[in-house]
Amino acid sequence: MPTFETLPRFATDLRQLSATQRRRFRRVVIDAFVPDLRNGVFRPGLRIKGLRSAPGVYELTWAPDGRATWEYGDEKVRGTRHIIWRRVGTHTILTGP
Repeated sequence: MPTFETLPRFATDLRQLSATQRRRFRRVVIDAFVPDLRNGVFRPGLRIKGLRSAPGVYELTWAPDGRATWEYGDEKVRGTRHIIWRRVGTHTILTGP
């Protein structure tokens, strides 16, 4: 299991999601993102891509209009990826990833 941290803005964004949106985001992270992160290859359905406007920051699609941005951080546990969650919400979060 990767380690992770959240930026304050992510926590604020997460609280603003509906309960259904939060459940869906968490389900996608648990069922798809984490296993793919372990395997080193992301499935096409997650539509993971780097953001041109913010080098080192990636976008994850978790719903038709659900996006999350994240970046890799320094390992906290040797040999385990560390993820820094930056933003979560609709497509509009990409204006300030």
